[in-house]
Amino acid sequence: MTRRDQPVIRIENVVRTYVMGQTRVRALRGVSLLIERGEYVAIMGPSGSGKSTLMNTLGCLDAPSSGRFLLDGVDVRSLDEDDLSDLRNRKIGFVFQGFNLVPKISALTNVELPLIYAGLSRGARRHRATRALQAVGMGERLDHGSNELSGGQQQRVAIARAIVTNPALILADEPTGNLDSRSTADVLKIFEDLNGSGRTVVMITHEDDVAEHADRLVRLGDGRIVSDVSLELGQATEEVGARRPVGSA
Repeated sequence: MTRRDQPVIRIENVVRTYVMGQTRVRALRGVSLLIERGEYVAIMGPSGSGKSTLMNTLGCLDAPSSGRFLLDGVDVRSLDEDDLSDLRNRKIGFVFQGFNLVPKISALTNVELPLIYAGLSRGARRHRATRALQAVGMGERLDHGSNELSGGQQQRVAIARAIVTNPALILADEPTGNLDSRSTADVLKIFEDLNGSGRTVVMITHEDDVAEHADRLVRLGDGRIVSDVSLELGQATEEVGARRPVGSA
């Protein structure tokens, strides 16, 4: 199987347990999930459902207590910390609710940062960062600092930074949570366009109207996947159903 044939995300019977004093909390209880290349998936769930833990797992920010997670064909359990950090930088583009831009530096320099870590030359960094900003409609704001930009413009810069390494996965955590309705619509249109160009997008959200822009909706409850709905087809399966990886429990 070639890399292009691999699912971007393959999670098999993942359990995540936290120990808090004398208490053991199972945040994920045997989650299995496949996300194919080019899908646009929204993940929802109430507080305590395991949504944040799943997001941290997908972002390689937290490791499962048991089970298996393959990101773009790579089993993350086989990696040491340096390799895991490199994988995150190459394979995942993060977009956060709070933008997470570095203040007092330009939009262009903010977008260049992942490429600096990747060791690209100054000229290559500038070219790719400029193209990424143009792709999200910020080509006229290259030299503006984040303090000179509106919330919607800052989120556009954050999206440009997420896509500049051409990652296998764009992972967006409540990306419209700090935006007004117009900026929300603009940002969601960018995600739709990125997905339309073949990029894989996974969005964590608590807003139904935001989730409706995705092609697929996964709902969590009590650490389990309770429904998995194709929004295009109106079809649903309980506990992942046909999307459950072969051989998982």
